Amino acid sequence: MGGTDLFDIVGSALTAQDARLGAIASNLANVDSVTPPGQQPYRAQEVIFAASPVGDGADDGGDNNDGDATDGVDVTAAVNADLGVQVAGSVETNAPPVTKYDPGSPYADAQGNVTGSNVSQVDQMVDLIDSSNSYAASVAVLQQASRIDQQMLASFQVS
Repeated sequence: MGGTDLFDIVGSALTAQDARLGAIASNLANVDSVTPPGQQPYRAQEVIFAASPVGDGADDGGDNNDGDATDGVDVTAAVNADLGVQVAGSVETNAPPVTKYDPGSPYADAQGNVTGSNVSQVDQMVDLIDSSNSYAASVAVLQQASRIDQQMLASFQVS
């Protein structure tokens, strides 16, 4: 892994956590939303991460023409690939919507129940703290890498 790869990896982690923070913000904005009878309530979103190769993607093809199953595949590059994070997508949580008895609400059904989102404010706050800590850790890695680069450059300066 070269220095550029480190920045690519950490950058991908920051981008992924940014997407996660966006989903958390959307979920928290809809924590108290209710829906009219017959419509689907807001469902909390969760971002799914996946490992993804980063860097310049240079590949020499790995074709050594020896007739084995790895011809055309650079096995060394695949094993040693620098992996970052990518957002694979998002999914709705499986938690059931919240139903509250509120017969005075304009959104109440015939039984007086109001259906709201399935967002758990506590779960979202825990996710927010986790995501913020991951983001901060990634920034700390970038800062440390920058300090090391500066020290290395300073060691080559002629005094």
